[in-house]
Amino acid sequence: MSVEHLFFTSSAELVTSRWREAFPGGRVCDPAGLQARLLGLTAESCVVWLSSGEPQWADHLGKILRVLPGARAVLLASSPAQLEGLGALELGVRGYAHAYGVPAMLQEVATVVAHGGLWVGSELLRRLLASTTSALTVRTEPAAAVTGTGTLSAREEQVARAVCAGRSNKEVADMMFISERTVKAHLSSAFEKLGVRDRLQLALRLVPAKQDVPP
Repeated sequence: MSVEHLFFTSSAELVTSRWREAFPGGRVCDPAGLQARLLGLTAESCVVWLSSGEPQWADHLGKILRVLPGARAVLLASSPAQLEGLGALELGVRGYAHAYGVPAMLQEVATVVAHGGLWVGSELLRRLLASTTSALTVRTEPAAAVTGTGTLSAREEQVARAVCAGRSNKEVADMMFISERTVKAHLSSAFEKLGVRDRLQLALRLVPAKQDVPP
């Protein structure tokens, strides 16, 4: 099923040339016609984009989620900030990314959120992971064994852990002297084996096991 890309903004200047290049068939929409534009669509049939440079982006997001509960919304920021990203996630966005990311990165964001996953930048991922793992129950089993969905190959685990450290697919490819296509293949296999949908879930599954401390 094809996915429609809609960018809601009252200022077309907030839509970067890189977004237009990434989604040549995407549509820039005036928020005034938001409800009418979303009628007939489903949460799974579109990815909705917003800019943090839009003063009313949070209000627009609220309206989008009321019309399309579970909508795949992405907030783009010209200067990403952790607090803004955390706030956006709490409000219901599925992705938070740099507005001037290269087209390939924006397409990757779209693919992840369109499939129900979550996309955040490397710094925010590390913060989310740190805050979440501090609340995890102490366990002694290896992460892969806990899932019961299979064990990663050595290469898949290398790629997965590099990605969980916040590296992009290109950085992992350069570091491991393989192609980005191979990185994506290893990552997809790791997602399937561990039963996860995005990088944050993957990171949580690969948290190093803690050892019980004797009293």
